[in-house]
Amino acid sequence: MDRLTQRRRRALYVLFFLPGLAIASWVTRTPSIRDLLGASTAEMGVVLFGLSVGSMAGILGSGPLVARFGARPVIIVGTVGVVASMPVIGLGGALASSPLVAAGLCLFGLGMGGGEVALNIEGADVERIIGRAVLPTMHGFFSLGTTIGAMLGIGFTAADFPVAWHLLGVGVVALSAFAVVAGRLPSGVGKQPKRSRAERAGSPKPGVWRDSRLALIGVIVLAMALAEGTANDWLPLVMVDGHGFVPALGSAIYAVFAASMTVGRFVGGFFLERAGRAAVVRASALAGTLGLALVIFVDNQVAAGAAVVLWGLGTSLGFPVALSAAGDSGENPAARVSLVATAGYCAFLVGPPVLGFLGEEFGLRNALIVVLGFVALAAVLAPAVAKRERSAPERVRAG
Repeated sequence: MDRLTQRRRRALYVLFFLPGLAIASWVTRTPSIRDLLGASTAEMGVVLFGLSVGSMAGILGSGPLVARFGARPVIIVGTVGVVASMPVIGLGGALASSPLVAAGLCLFGLGMGGGEVALNIEGADVERIIGRAVLPTMHGFFSLGTTIGAMLGIGFTAADFPVAWHLLGVGVVALSAFAVVAGRLPSGVGKQPKRSRAERAGSPKPGVWRDSRLALIGVIVLAMALAEGTANDWLPLVMVDGHGFVPALGSAIYAVFAASMTVGRFVGGFFLERAGRAAVVRASALAGTLGLALVIFVDNQVAAGAAVVLWGLGTSLGFPVALSAAGDSGENPAARVSLVATAGYCAFLVGPPVLGFLGEEFGLRNALIVVLGFVALAAVLAPAVAKRERSAPERVRAG
């Protein structure tokens, strides 16, 4: 691997890490922000709708923007949005302003929805260059960010540290790290010439949408992203409201989830090389199904806390492994990764608010049955990621 590619890969590690740090900082303070706002479960779902609006705008705009300008500017603008959202959310909590918190979440969703799709296009390009899977490790840095953010959030929650100062500090740290690595990304990745865009306006783009294997991969990504996004937005409240934990312990259990995700993604390459993508995705989905079932149906705090490990491990690899499969599923890999990542981030950022409304009606634990069903479906569809597993040398030659 040449030096520039190595610097690029390390920059992507940092750029995956920062949204994880930000989202965990928000998640671990959700009970505190909920109390500052005096919001019910349904009202929190309305606040989270700001996340959905921003997310959909970012997600739907990311693919076309990457095709026109390349991934780098989309990543830069998206990361700035994520960084800037932290103090806005914190200020909204301090002022007991639900609209301001929703606006901060909208900014976060806009940055994350757009930037993360572009980051995955960059990551898939690095995979093709070096000839081996690195997206699980990159997503591992996202999970590492959530773990560190969760640990900090636990400490600040236990110390009753003001939410506004906590999230402002996260924003300052993230901005500093971003400034160091932003210039290491090459320009033009994912950018399509005007002639190619015009040619694809008629036939190739619908061809990607009609690819049945890609559609199945998209469902796997959607299911796993829904499971991860649900934990990111609701796990502390599920533990506090659904299992009777105090807020600090609810945040601690979320930290266990984040740590489990991190471990799964960093060791995933070992199992991928030995068992293949389909077996790994199936085993992951089954572990996630079991973990969710225990959280939902077993009314025991010890069992719920332990089940979160299965939930985290089970959710860890489905998303990045399926993105790798999408990237080598046919021609125009950037468009394929963009399409599948879009499905995932729709679930990641739009699903949790919907669960808020279901939780108000049926309870948060019962609302998780929807997530359980999707993760179980991912286990059934796992063979879709393995159809070209034997053609891995092709990817090396193509790089």
